[in-house]
Amino acid sequence: MQANYDVLALGRSSIDLYSNDIGAPFPEIKNFGAFVGGCPTNIAVGTARLGLRSALLTAVGEDPVGDFVLNFLQNEGVETRFIPRKAGRRTSAVLLGIEPPDKFPLVFYRDNCADIALAGEDVLRAPLHECRTLLITGTGLSREPSRSATLLAAEIARAAGAKVFLDIDFRADQWHDPRAFGVTLRSALRLVDFAIGTEAEIVAAAGIEASQLSIAHSQISDPRVSGDAASAIATLLTSSLEALVLKRGAAGASVYTADGQTVDAAPFHVEVYNVLGAGDAFASGFLYGYLNGWGLAKCARMGNATGAIVVTRQGCANFMPSEKEALNFVEEHGGF
Repeated sequence: MQANYDVLALGRSSIDLYSNDIGAPFPEIKNFGAFVGGCPTNIAVGTARLGLRSALLTAVGEDPVGDFVLNFLQNEGVETRFIPRKAGRRTSAVLLGIEPPDKFPLVFYRDNCADIALAGEDVLRAPLHECRTLLITGTGLSREPSRSATLLAAEIARAAGAKVFLDIDFRADQWHDPRAFGVTLRSALRLVDFAIGTEAEIVAAAGIEASQLSIAHSQISDPRVSGDAASAIATLLTSSLEALVLKRGAAGASVYTADGQTVDAAPFHVEVYNVLGAGDAFASGFLYGYLNGWGLAKCARMGNATGAIVVTRQGCANFMPSEKEALNFVEEHGGF
């Protein structure tokens, strides 16, 4: 396999409108800043800024918002030539509030969105035989034809020798029934080598009952999941996973391997400005370490560093750190 790309990320993209009125309740926001977002899009940018060769397979509409997203990605050095434009579909949008330290409401506008229309023919045109890793997400599995396209991409990439990473990315309001999330994710794990998620996402992926899930509002991505994390981790590790990565936020990260090992990585302590995008920054840092041949503890520590940098900033993709910035941050905060 000729690896022309270190990372090929697949899934959603959007224009992200972040509140410029920090601390204001959502109904009182006066203006927004326009950025680019979406879990795999953020990771494509995050890994590119860290010096990796990154490509993105998403879809945008034939609209000015699609122009906005593509222009940003091209300026960031992310390969965009495999991204289709879907006639009759719109590039998706997200509105986000910032109320530190612990309230960050976000509202998705994804009706008739372009990226969920990614299909098999789009996958077959992508450089899946030329990537070292493929990054897929849970939201990409939420609806057809994106679900089948995501699974096809994972099959092709894995057969070609790439490692498949899954960002669990549980966005409850993107599913026709959030309880379908777990069974769908578990069916995809046969194609995945590494999965990354929060405790709530891992519990949801392991299987949730109606009594364990509540959603604050149908249009606000705010699921509350209850369940036993240890048993959820054990359940997911019965699949073909090599490792499951648990993002603990301010508590750092832990990596659970298929052979029963647990590796912990200490956090970096910073003042939180905005947590949105921190998980995607973590995944970018972890992938950077993995592709540089580092051990799991060091990979997770790098993820903690890139995540810590982004929580001090306003948004997602636009605020990912450079390789030099991230490595300097680690050195200044005690090293690996």
